[in-house]
Amino acid sequence: MDTKTDTSLPFMKMHGLGNDFVVVDARAHPIEITPAMAKGIAHRRFGLGFDQLTVITQGSGDAHLTFYNSDGSTSGACGNATRCVARFLLDETHSDHLHLTTDRGDLFAKDAGNGLTSVNMGAPQLQWHEIPLAEEMDTLELPIEGAPTATGMGNPHCTFFVQDADLIPLEEFGPRYEHHPLYPERTNVQIAHIVGPNHIRMRVWERGVGVTLSSGSSSCATAVAAARRGLTGRKVQIDLDGGTLWIDWRDDGVWMTGATMHVCDGRFTAQFLQSLDTK
Repeated sequence: MDTKTDTSLPFMKMHGLGNDFVVVDARAHPIEITPAMAKGIAHRRFGLGFDQLTVITQGSGDAHLTFYNSDGSTSGACGNATRCVARFLLDETHSDHLHLTTDRGDLFAKDAGNGLTSVNMGAPQLQWHEIPLAEEMDTLELPIEGAPTATGMGNPHCTFFVQDADLIPLEEFGPRYEHHPLYPERTNVQIAHIVGPNHIRMRVWERGVGVTLSSGSSSCATAVAAARRGLTGRKVQIDLDGGTLWIDWRDDGVWMTGATMHVCDGRFTAQFLQSLDTK
């Protein structure tokens, strides 16, 4: 390959419990990702497909992460993508801890042993204007049928506690509340039920994406909501469609621990990238 004329774009494909990502390492060669480019790469027939696209750039810490949803919009946080990239950078640097920056702020990651990676997603946002909601109200029980709890984790969340999360038609339920007027920036939607002491079953409708097998920020938000409502303690196991995460709401933030997978490396061809410029 003649690298002088090569205009292809390297990428990594990763997933955290089935929540899948395209990761572009732009630390050495900066690249501008446009909404049209993100949306085109996200298409699971005409592109590659992802729940989120993550771009790694130089930052004030070990790296800066920027997240794009599959509809081309941006997100301030993505917990599972952060864990996946953290695992890659921990292995690259042969370190056991990292300092990452995102649009949400500083995040810290560490090797949790046994192939697991932990990320501190920061303190939850519990006030209506932080999440944000459209007007001042108690975030513990919103004036919506089902009295869900609102939480911010760098992105907005709406958590419903139900008798059996597996019986809810999420494909219909999720979009109904993603665009609720109380959430001016739309919201991620979770449906959850308590399995046992400090054990939660949860399913996710992700803002700008749809149904996902897993969501790290949604898991953090659900754990915080359950603890605030007195349903669990602050350290819980959450079973998602794609696997299990462990959430620990500590004084220094909400820690999330789980497995990651680096599936493959590849390159987007110049022909494909040029086709996105015409859309």
